[in-house]
Amino acid sequence: MAVKKACESFSKSLIDEVQRWGCMKQTGVSLRYMMEFGSRPTRRNFIISAQFLHKELPIRIARRAIELEALPYGLSEKPAVLKVRDWYLDSFRDLRSFPEIKDANDEKEFTHMIKAIKVRHNNVVPMMALGVQQLKKGINPRIVYEDLDEIHQFLDRFYMSRIGIRMLIGQHVELHNPNPPPHVVGYIHTKMSPVEVARNASEDARSICQREYGSAPNVNIYGDPDFTFPYVPTHLHTMVFELVKNSLRAVQERYMDSDKVAPPVRIIVADGIEDVTIKVSDEGGGIARSGLPKIFTYLYSTARNPLDEHSEISEADAVTMAGYGYGLPISRLYARYFGGDLQIISMEGYGTDAYLHLSRLGDSQEPLP
Repeated sequence: MAVKKACESFSKSLIDEVQRWGCMKQTGVSLRYMMEFGSRPTRRNFIISAQFLHKELPIRIARRAIELEALPYGLSEKPAVLKVRDWYLDSFRDLRSFPEIKDANDEKEFTHMIKAIKVRHNNVVPMMALGVQQLKKGINPRIVYEDLDEIHQFLDRFYMSRIGIRMLIGQHVELHNPNPPPHVVGYIHTKMSPVEVARNASEDARSICQREYGSAPNVNIYGDPDFTFPYVPTHLHTMVFELVKNSLRAVQERYMDSDKVAPPVRIIVADGIEDVTIKVSDEGGGIARSGLPKIFTYLYSTARNPLDEHSEISEADAVTMAGYGYGLPISRLYARYFGGDLQIISMEGYGTDAYLHLSRLGDSQEPLP
């Protein structure tokens, strides 16, 4: 029924156009370029940026729409995945039906439209998680989750592409802010203090831990608070929040029934010549070596999955990321998006160290799956 509906609501000519645009070459942008281009927010630059997005976004969106049609194990037919595919096709249609951008008025209209596209796609991650959940419920138990490599690789490409699309739209929209805070260029902060972002992310993670368990281990941060470099604070906040939240949960659960005081989670910020590295260390008991390959997959979580409680798709399913098991793999994609990486080293019986490497050079191109 859902498949039929999707075909009925999108014309054959639109589907053919998606195929054609999906074959075109994508164009990557570096953090440095975004920063330099955005530091001169003239009317002419707004128009150039909008013209670039008018051509680039349909290519990226078409590629994902095509992939959503051809997923293994029947994942493409799951209701939640069909819904996501419809969002992508709607956005492609909106972009392609928008006329050529010639002046400031066109640019203003275009900016309104891409802002709406970004909102339409807000719930893509939980909706895809629901689709994978629907697949897991019906899948042959003999298929081992780690063997579902094709799905992991697809989701890596899909989410990496989504990070890029949202970065490009968000950067363009934010440049229109008439009163940006000092040192802020769109989404980029040219003098971001990693220690300060780590402190804010840790406080957010501690308040969630406190809400869930009634108490939370301390978080100690070591590093120079005055050290700054250009980066996207929302991306760093997402990554550190996820790592600290995992560490707090591990420590809290290990020491919950113990007389001993829970040891603090430690964050160390180091500024190298190529990389800024943030290490998050805990004494939460670690992860078994056999479990380490699973932590970056999308079909594994040690937390209770909130989607298990809802079989129907509703907006309520789209409000939490705890327990999807998506935090680590998506954090690693955020790190890799600007040329960094995320590594996890664990000592079973003791604790876990997460190393978040951020490239401080800012000149690596976006990865374009």
